[in-house]
Parts: sequence; C-alpha cells; structure tokens
Amino acid sequence: MTMEQKEIQGQAYDESNIQVLEGLEAVRKRPGMYIGSTAAKGLHHLVWEIVDNSIDEALAGFCTEINVIIEEDNSITVKDNGRGIPVGIHEKMGRPAVEVILTVLHAGGKFGGGGYKVSGGLHGVGASVVNALSTVLEVFVHRDGQIYYQQYHRGVPKEDLKVIGETDHTGTTIHFQPDGEIFTETLEYDFDTLANRIRELAFLNKGLKLTIEDKRSEGEKKEYHYEGGIISYVEHLNRSKEAIHDTPVYIEGSRDDIAVEVALQYNEGYTSNLYSFANNIHTYEGGTHEVGFKTALTRVINDYARKNNIVKDNESNLTGEDVREGLTAIISVKHPDPQFEGQTKTKLGNSEARTITESVFAEVFDKFMLENPSVARKIVEKGMMAARARVAAKKARELTRRKNALEISSLPGKLADCSAKDPAISELYIVEGDSAGGSAKQGRDRHFQAILPLKGKIINVEKARLDKILSSDEIRTLVTALGTGIGDDFEMEKARYHKIIIMTDADVDGAHIRTLLLTFFYRFMRQLLECGYIYIAQPPLYQVKQGKKVEYAYNEAELAKVMAELPSTPKPNIQRYKGLGEMNPTQLWETTMDPEVRSLLRVSLQDAIEADETFELLMGDKVEPRRNFIQENAHYVKNLDI
Repeated sequence: MTMEQKEIQGQAYDESNIQVLEGLEAVRKRPGMYIGSTAAKGLHHLVWEIVDNSIDEALAGFCTEINVIIEEDNSITVKDNGRGIPVGIHEKMGRPAVEVILTVLHAGGKFGGGGYKVSGGLHGVGASVVNALSTVLEVFVHRDGQIYYQQYHRGVPKEDLKVIGETDHTGTTIHFQPDGEIFTETLEYDFDTLANRIRELAFLNKGLKLTIEDKRSEGEKKEYHYEGGIISYVEHLNRSKEAIHDTPVYIEGSRDDIAVEVALQYNEGYTSNLYSFANNIHTYEGGTHEVGFKTALTRVINDYARKNNIVKDNESNLTGEDVREGLTAIISVKHPDPQFEGQTKTKLGNSEARTITESVFAEVFDKFMLENPSVARKIVEKGMMAARARVAAKKARELTRRKNALEISSLPGKLADCSAKDPAISELYIVEGDSAGGSAKQGRDRHFQAILPLKGKIINVEKARLDKILSSDEIRTLVTALGTGIGDDFEMEKARYHKIIIMTDADVDGAHIRTLLLTFFYRFMRQLLECGYIYIAQPPLYQVKQGKKVEYAYNEAELAKVMAELPSTPKPNIQRYKGLGEMNPTQLWETTMDPEVRSLLRVSLQDAIEADETFELLMGDKVEPRRNFIQENAHYVKNLDI
C-alpha cells in the first residue's frame, strides 16, 4: 500500500480513494524484486514499508505518534494514531478496502490522486508485500468508534474483516511475523538498525513522536521527538565538532507542490557531510535536489566573496569542493511524483527538483550571508584555505605521478607483490610491522597474495587536509600499491586487488592502526568499502599444544571448547599470542592466511550517516563526546587490554 504524505485538505479519505492496479501473485516467487534482498536488509525493509504508511498519515496531519515493537518472537508490531485504514467495501473489488490494500499490489491512497499528494515507500506495494512475505499478519483498525480485525496467512485472508470491540480513538496496528521460507539467512531483527532509521525519520518529520521497544531479552526502549526537525539533525551530526556558527542555517519553501527544506552548519573539520532525502528516502547517490543545492551554495559564496573583495579579481573562483569543506547539511524535498533512478531508489531524477531547490536555497542563503557578515567571512576564508590545500594536494599528486613515471618500477620497494595480474583473485595483506611482514612474506601463497608492511601508525586523516595526508610516506606507499589514486583522482577500475586485508595484532595498538586505516579508506577511497573489498584478518589469540597435537583458538569461547575436548593428561600448554610477530611463517599461513581455513571479516558500509558520526566521534578533535561514548558503552567491554 504505502500511503503518502499531505492529504488534499477537505477531501475525504475512504474506500473510494483506493485504486487497484494489479494482483499479488509474483511477490513470493521473486521477493528480491520488491524488497531488494531476502537477507537481513530485506527483513528490516519490511518494517519500513509499514512505518511509511504511518509516516504518510502524519504528514497529512492525522497522526502524531508511531510505535514500533520487536516482540519476543522477533515478530513486529507497528502502531499509529492516524485515521485508520478505510474499512468500507471497495467498489471495484467488492471487498473491504483494508483487505484490498493488504492483498493487492499497487492498491493505495496515492493512486489516482485521491488520497495523498506525495509518497515514499515502494510505490504503493508496501503493505501487500509485507503480508505476502509473512507467515501471519494481523491488522487492527480503530475507526468510526469500532475496532476492526483481520488475520492473513502468507498474504491470504484467514477470515473476513470483523468488528471485535469499541474504541474512543482512531489508528492502525499491524503485527506481522516474517516468513522463514523466504528469509532463510536470518529472522532476527537488529535493534540498533531499526532505532537509527526511526531516529532519522523523527528528524525528517519535525514534531512527530516515534518510539521503538525491544521486548526480547534486552528490553530496551527509545523515544525520538524533535520539534526542530532537520535543524536538530544537523546539531546532532555536529555534536562532536567545533561549529563555526552557533545556530544552523535553516531554509524552507515550496513551489508547484514541491516542498524544500535545507539545514546546514559549518564546522572546523575538513570533511563534508551532506545528506539528501526525497520523501523521507535517503538518496544515497544524490540526485537533482542535491545538484541544485550544491550549485546554489557555490554561486552564493563566490558572489559574496567577489562583492566584498575577499576573493580578488586575479584569483580563481572557489570550487564546490572548496566551499563544502567542513559543511554538514541536510536536504529534504517532498515531491508529488518522484522519479527515482534504478531499483534501489537512491538517486532523484526529477529535473524540476533541481531548479526549485536551487532557487529556494539561494534566495534565503544569500540573505543569511548579507545579514551575518562575520559568519559569511569565516565561511569564505575556510573555502579559500581549502582551495590553497587543494592546489598543494594537486602538486603533490603530480609529483608522485612524475616520480613514478621516472622509476623503472612504480610499485613501492617494501611491497612484496603477487605474481597474478588478475585483480579479482589478487589479495593485499596490509601488515603491522616488519616482523609480522617478514613472516607473512615467507608464509604466503606468492601467486595471489601480496604483502605490504606498514611502519608504525599512519596519519589520522580525520584531522588533516589532503595536502598534508599526501606528504605522508606510508599513505603514498599505500596509494601506490593499491593503484587506484586518491580523492578526485580515485579510479575504482584501476584497483590492483579485490581483497584488501588489514592484518594487525590483537592489542590496543593493532586496533588503533586498524581504525586509522578504515578512517582513511572511508574518507578517501569509500568505493572500496562500498564494493566490499576491505577485510579484517582474524588471527588466533591462543595456541594449545598437547604432545604433538596443536590447536588454535580465536577467542575465549573457542579456547574453553578446545580445553573441554582435550584429555586431562598430559597437561596442555596454552600460549597467548601478543602479536603476529610471535608466529612463524607456517603458523601464520595455517591460521590466518590459508583461504581454506582462515576467518576474514568483510567491512560493509550499511549506513553512511552512522559511519560518518562514528569516525568523527572516535577520530575527531572533540574529547567530550568521545568520553561520553566510552562511558555509555563501557558495559559492553569484557576484556580491556591496558
């Protein structure tokens, strides 16, 4: 169904608004077409399709609270206080409208323009898809003083809609149990994944109260309610940063039924965190609304800089990259007919969204710059510093390229490369220290495994501009070995390895090096993470030796299991590895590098916004938020290596 935002005021919302387009047959046969995947991502997507319906009621002005509950059996309940799904008989189908919505694809309040003006979700297929992919779905509708109830099994009504009681309020409650025949990988919901998206929806819909409750063993409950909307969102994202101006700039306006909201705030950092949304959907790949914002931002700042003689006549204009350094911004548009590019709906394609976003933003931001000259000057000067750093970084890259061209081999001397030339089978182990690097070079399979030892810790890229980063020998060595280039010069197709494995000691220093490397990849080679090319090796923590028998344990639980299975005599000898350098080449191969037995963790990028927050929190300049984070999460730590 997916009902959508903003009802045409004064018009009734009842069964006559529900227009049927097609049936439900294909959903169970090809679930991936409708929810993206049948893995954890698709499982969680079911929740959003139901929540979207309630969000649309809220934006139409008829819902103030939405509650999401993870039940003890991992089923989901979504409850709202909207008007309640229509229950009257649908004229064309001859069945109650609520049943039509839950059993027929493309039956929703948006089709034909009768119910809502704008929409998100899966183009009106949401509720029926969730029903089709659930073993049981129950709907409770509070409407017209009565409670209506119906139950479905795998999308088929078990009984007719019936009245089960009286009520003094309105709203809809849907409870569903995802089908294990469809979701074979997992049926377990992750509380944090749901909570992060619910918090995001609360930010994007100011004044709306959303709660999430976990009735499993954790018993956790969170409530989100932001009267400031995306202003609060920007403040939240910048909480670990030193802001240049105290209050975020907020712009809103609408033209031709397209509503635009922008909130932005500059900080002292060097990275840009810009997130765009269309009808509450995070447009990861940007789109026309984002292009319109970027164009207007660059134009307004350059015009101000020229008019006030901050940028001289003989100097070049600031680029978009320059003016976005240190910017945190949220762009949210509501469009009556959004055109999303691709199946994943992550890029907005409407050309008019660019024009309207550009004009609405430029008008208000230009006024802000004129009325706040001290802040405006800081923004321009930050952009000018970024421009100087950009020129310096360009010279550093050109120097690196010229140097490489003059050398017989452009690969760094410390890299022990593999003989294979096919990136698809080639692996690069980034190893902490020369000692472990030596063992890895001797123990590896030279055909497809390359070894790059790193000396010490690389620079913390969260606290430096690209020109300074490129002056680091370790960074230059890493970039040259990977072959992709960096920043604007990054070219994914030139990656020399499709497995890049970080192999560090299992101690504090090893964890720090791992975090520094992940921060670097995230900020300057994000596509490697998005494509799943980055891995973390899992070396064993213990070696257990009893006579000639040798076994390895990768954690405390495995050690206990190994010990329990061994005979009591002779007494086993337990060695705890303090570092990779304690293993000889054979041991390193057998435990950590042999594809047949090794354990690798693939680093995935599920939520870019959360990743940005985490890297800034852990690696940024501000100490207080990091201290708070440690205090809040200290109870998760069982063994602390100090």
